[in-house]
Amino acid sequence: MSSTLSFVLGTRPEIIKLSPVIRACQRRDVSFSIVHTGQHYSEELDSVFFEQLDLPTPDYNLAVGSSSHGEQTGKMIAEIESVLEAERPDIVIVQGDTNSVLAGTIAATKMEGIKIGHVEAGLRSFDRDMPEEINRRVSDHAADYLFAPTDTSRDQLRQEGLPDEWITVTGNTIVDAVQQNVEIAHERSSVLSDLNLDEQFTLLTAHRAENVDDRERFERLLDSVAKAAEEHELPIVYPIHPRAKKRISEFGIDVPDSIQLVEPQDFLDFLVLEDAATIVFTDSGGVQEESCILRTPCVTLRDNTERPETVDVGANLIVGVDPDDVVEGVREMLARDRNWENPFGDGTSADRILDTLEYE
Repeated sequence: MSSTLSFVLGTRPEIIKLSPVIRACQRRDVSFSIVHTGQHYSEELDSVFFEQLDLPTPDYNLAVGSSSHGEQTGKMIAEIESVLEAERPDIVIVQGDTNSVLAGTIAATKMEGIKIGHVEAGLRSFDRDMPEEINRRVSDHAADYLFAPTDTSRDQLRQEGLPDEWITVTGNTIVDAVQQNVEIAHERSSVLSDLNLDEQFTLLTAHRAENVDDRERFERLLDSVAKAAEEHELPIVYPIHPRAKKRISEFGIDVPDSIQLVEPQDFLDFLVLEDAATIVFTDSGGVQEESCILRTPCVTLRDNTERPETVDVGANLIVGVDPDDVVEGVREMLARDRNWENPFGDGTSADRILDTLEYE
């Protein structure tokens, strides 16, 4: 069995951001396989994502599951290697900065004749304590094709000594995904009525280890968001990540009454929530991008970002979790006009990627 491309993915953001590239392969009759590592796997929710994004069922589900970073990545490398031995693709495509990206990259580098393409190359938080920062750096320096979403990310790759001929500025595939799905989302989704959101509201996402694994910081984050939203009489909807839900239970955290905890949302429902929200609080890189594209003001509950373009155009503020900083950040973002330009491209990133790979 042989495929031209093998897509290695393991989390829902990767599914979303690779979906335009996979569909472009289908349009161009490029043979491919999809390898789902199972890094964050929910059979019910993942199948909904594949269905909503009109994607074929993965050819392989490695079902690695959650464990320590080292154990999880090691299992993935061994399993991916077995798949690549069977598939013998020309190119392995990875996206972003997860352990699945690291594992796919390492497995492919150890096999003769297989090249690597890294979608979303050149992003840097410059915080080496974040596992994602190490993952993306390793992948960038091992890849043969570097698909940088912006000029800023291209310039970063150049500064690190990577040659221009390896780098293509493609835009970000999340623009493709949002543009292709936002109207469909509003037509199909009933999430606003289901959650009784007939007035203005704020949307919260918080899941990163540095925010939710420390009880004091997690409590401060929730209290800060509640205080900032209360000033503007805005209810808060929090689709809670399993990691954060587990920590709330373990720590016995008393979640402020103004924060409505709801189950994780599928892609279309979450897109509607982002588009309809008055403001978004997040520690997610992808949500920073999506809110920028949708022109929804964003306040990032982190001390850094690998998406500086969102700050540069005025769509986002990096405020951390201190109450005064969060309150002031919300005031500032709500006072701004929502007329910033989308810095992530025109929605044709997937075609640029395949053009670069010379799959016409």
